[in-house]
Amino acid sequence: MQTSLPTTYPETQTLDSRTNPNVRIAYFIMVHHKPEVFKEMFQKIYARDQFYLIHIDRKASLEITEEIQLYLIRFPNAYILESTNIVYGGFSMIQAELNAIEFLLNVSSEWDYFINLSGEDYPLKSQNIIRKFLSINKNRNYIFYYDQKFYRPDTLQRIENYFTELSYKISSLISDREFMKDVTPYIGGKWVIFTRETCSFLVNNEKVTDFEKFYLNTFLPAESFFQTVLMNTSFSDIIINDDKRAIIEKPLIKKQNPKIFIELLQSNTYFFVKNLNYKTDESIVKYIEESYHLPLPEVDEIDKELKINKRQNN
Repeated sequence: MQTSLPTTYPETQTLDSRTNPNVRIAYFIMVHHKPEVFKEMFQKIYARDQFYLIHIDRKASLEITEEIQLYLIRFPNAYILESTNIVYGGFSMIQAELNAIEFLLNVSSEWDYFINLSGEDYPLKSQNIIRKFLSINKNRNYIFYYDQKFYRPDTLQRIENYFTELSYKISSLISDREFMKDVTPYIGGKWVIFTRETCSFLVNNEKVTDFEKFYLNTFLPAESFFQTVLMNTSFSDIIINDDKRAIIEKPLIKKQNPKIFIELLQSNTYFFVKNLNYKTDESIVKYIEESYHLPLPEVDEIDKELKINKRQNN
C-alpha cells in the first residue's frame, strides 16, 4: 500500500515525553467545506506535542483548499495529506484513512493513539481530559460495532453484492458474491480511536490485505471494514464498543429533547459531538461550554462493555 505524501515530506519529530505523562494523539481530520467551522474545532484540539493530518477533499473549491492550507502553515506539527476524491459509499474513504495512518506512523514514533474526525466535529472535553482518560485506559481501541448478520441483516446486501466505485458514484451495475470464508461480518460507525499497535497492524500485516481486496467492492465499507478486520483478529480482545461520539440529531430527522441529551452527556464519557451548529438548542450549547473543563464521569469501561455484550447476546 502506498502512502500519499505532501509536497514536502515532514521530518521525524522527537518530543520529550517527560513534559507530559499523558498519551499523545495523532489526529486525522477530513474536510470538504466550512473552513471556519474546521478552524474553530482545530484550535480546540491543538497541542504542540501532538500531531495533526488534514485531508481536503478534491471536490472542495480552490478557495476553501487555499484558506485551510494557509491557515495550517503556522502549525509545525500539522500536515496535509495529498487530496483524493472521496466517493460516498466507496472504499476511497477507507483508503484515505489507511494512507493517513501510514503517514502518521512515518511522521513520528512519539504518538500513542489515532483518532479520526470530520471537519465539523466539536470536542466536548479539553485535550488534557481526553489524554488523561486514554492514559488511564491505555491499550484499548474504541469503535462502535454490531454483528452484522444478527443485528443488521437489512445491510447484508452491502457485502453480498459486488459494487464498483466510479469517479463520483457507485456503479448501479452490481452482482452477487459470497462473503469471506470463516469471517464474521460486523457493522458500526465511521469513527475510531486506535492504539498505535493497532494502526501498525492495519497497514503492515498481510492478513489485512485480504480484507482490503474484498471490501474494495462493497457498499459503505467505512461503516464495517475496521470493525470486521479487528473483530476477526486478536485485537477483538481490546475493543470497547464505544466510539466516544455524541450525535445531535438533525431537526429534519428527529426533534431532540435538550434535557435528555444533556443527561446523556452527563452520564457518558464522550469526547466529541457531531452536528453542533447555530441551530442547536441554546441549553445544549451552554452546557457544552460550561462542562468543557470538567472531568469525565466515572464509568467502568469494562463493566460497560460487558453490559453491552450481554444486551447484544440476549
